[in-house]
Amino acid sequence: MLRISVMNTKGGCGKTTVATNLASYCACQGYATSLFDYDRQASSVRWLKQRQSCRPPVHGIAAFAPAPQGSTRSWHMRVPDNTRYLITDTPASYGLIDIEDRVAESDIILIPVLPSWIDIHSTAEFVRELLVVAKAHAHRTQLAIVTNRNRAHTRAVDKLERFLQEVDIPVIARIRDTQHYVNAAEQGLGIHELAERDTHKDSESWATLLHWLDTAGEDFNHADKILRNCSG
Repeated sequence: MLRISVMNTKGGCGKTTVATNLASYCACQGYATSLFDYDRQASSVRWLKQRQSCRPPVHGIAAFAPAPQGSTRSWHMRVPDNTRYLITDTPASYGLIDIEDRVAESDIILIPVLPSWIDIHSTAEFVRELLVVAKAHAHRTQLAIVTNRNRAHTRAVDKLERFLQEVDIPVIARIRDTQHYVNAAEQGLGIHELAERDTHKDSESWATLLHWLDTAGEDFNHADKILRNCSG
């Protein structure tokens, strides 16, 4: 199971968009997929409720909610044994302890960022927290950036690209600014599940993202086997 957290302490950067579209894309490829929602705004939970039963299923858990009476937290948070991808949607108002917990529980952290001056500087500070405070590298957690709401040939995107060149973190997907994401969210779908003809270019972004995740997951599993063999 590959554990993927979508994180950024900057609100409105598109964490739920990334989490839900990635979850639906993985499910549509035939992979058993689970989606945790740690955000009390429950946007991912609402998306799951809108998703029709005829669509490839995504197992959802309201991780922000306490366990039902008579049940344990571990039972509440359980995922199907065959889960291939566990995707976590996180809130903006995360404290350092929560960030450290998510880092320790993640193989990969996807960091959405918008092409604006405020978002760029906020994301830079968040990356510093991941590396220095939460010690992402010590946990062997891989970091990757997903740029969101891109509009080609704009000054804002040019500034974002300059910032990305300065950080030693791969940019694995660039999501364009389109109303299709809003339309998909309202129906509990991923953008690749829409019937509109011009969404094929957006589907390519998610295919590229999943390919990177699979490659990173293979590297993680290989390193993990080496460590287990050494310790054994």
